[in-house]
Amino acid sequence: MKIIIKSLLTLIVLLSLNPAQAEVKLESASELLGTWRVTAEAVKYEGEKKALDVIWEFREGGVLNTISKDPRTSTITVPLTYSVEDGMIKKQSVPGRQKFETCAVLKKSGPNMEIKCAYLFFFLTKQ
Repeated sequence: MKIIIKSLLTLIVLLSLNPAQAEVKLESASELLGTWRVTAEAVKYEGEKKALDVIWEFREGGVLNTISKDPRTSTITVPLTYSVEDGMIKKQSVPGRQKFETCAVLKKSGPNMEIKCAYLFFFLTKQ
């Protein structure tokens, strides 16, 4: 019994130390407005990060423009719908569909923000 209790306490301590568990509650969409460069994405918070060069432009009125550059087709801009609900970002996951995903802000300090969406972590820098 003592081993089980000790194991559970250890697990609780480890989970509380994991930065992916912390969340920053946004007060309103105004905290997002502007241009953010998505510099990387990762499947695990502390896992390997894949470098990206994508822009997320949060605009008033609930429009999130995702802008990417492709050498073959130049610049592609895809408008998505977004809002801030219960302190988290709720954004359209696929253009043209009414499917949304909720993204928790894990860390927001200075020009940097880290968020966790349904399947990926994104690392952003305010421009």
